[in-house]
Amino acid sequence: MQLNKIAGYTLIVLSYVGGWAWMDYNSALNNPAIIEKPVTIEIEKGENLKQITEKLVAQKVLIKPFWFKFIAKRDDANKKIKSGEYELAVDLTAPQILALFVQGKVKQHAITFPEGRNFKEIRQELDKNPYLEHTLQNMPSETIVTKLGISQNHPEGLFFPDTYFFEKHTSDVALLKRAYGKMQVVLAEEWQNRADNLPLTTPYQALILASIIEKETAAPAERTQIAGVFSRRLQQDMMLQTDPTVIYGMGEAYQGDIKTGDLQKTTPYNTYTFKGLPPTPIAMAGREAIHAALHPDTSEALYFVAKGDGTHVFSTTLDAHNAAVEQYQRHKNEATNEQR
Repeated sequence: MQLNKIAGYTLIVLSYVGGWAWMDYNSALNNPAIIEKPVTIEIEKGENLKQITEKLVAQKVLIKPFWFKFIAKRDDANKKIKSGEYELAVDLTAPQILALFVQGKVKQHAITFPEGRNFKEIRQELDKNPYLEHTLQNMPSETIVTKLGISQNHPEGLFFPDTYFFEKHTSDVALLKRAYGKMQVVLAEEWQNRADNLPLTTPYQALILASIIEKETAAPAERTQIAGVFSRRLQQDMMLQTDPTVIYGMGEAYQGDIKTGDLQKTTPYNTYTFKGLPPTPIAMAGREAIHAALHPDTSEALYFVAKGDGTHVFSTTLDAHNAAVEQYQRHKNEATNEQR
């Protein structure tokens, strides 16, 4: 009789424990493990399931360690987890977290190379990004070109301006190779569909001209007009006389203002002292600027001057241009005097 009672109590206890275990298991399966805000976790190469579980617990992820490991082994996920940095979104359950690790859906970081920036500025963006692996710091530009496998001897303008997404620990070299590859694709597409009778013989020359257009105007509607002026100047063997090339050639000496002496000083980029294009691009050009360089307008304008509002006045004769310069330079000087 006593044995029957013991057996009965044992069954009740086992039933209770089994029921509790089943509820606890279902809770581990279905309850959100991320509640208030996303959690970032990095899984290093070679880390085992125990170490990963401990990392999650340390990050206050609401998993049940026993069941988490049980589920991972049940689904054979423990042998398929991929290393990397993961962002765990709110409401993810333990099985969903494991699925993320198995699929290798690592967190993506972003870096933006804006149109009109030069290579020095791009290097600064790369160097200060905390998620990249830095291998190019303090390396001369000529060495970087070699490291990237680029045929040009200068890196300026060879990288396409865009936003690039990457995984943590991606190298700066890998990122630049992507940007270079994209520029090559875009340039080839635009060169293939270029207009006839251009004063450009190579895609690289188109890129040089596009970089000048990119720096000369921020008004999209003016790009083909600017391209037209420069194309006709090249065709008529005139100097381009464009300030952005002078500024680029001045380098660190440029402090926000161009003086008469700067326009007279000979540098490889001073288009006031020689005819033709400078030896390299002066900045990164976007697709629109490249397209404009290869599809210039067909007017007769040979000159333009900034109006001070981001747009320009275009002229076909030097007299008309000088009048526009006088008008807008006078207004500029008057505005400056009023501010003093």
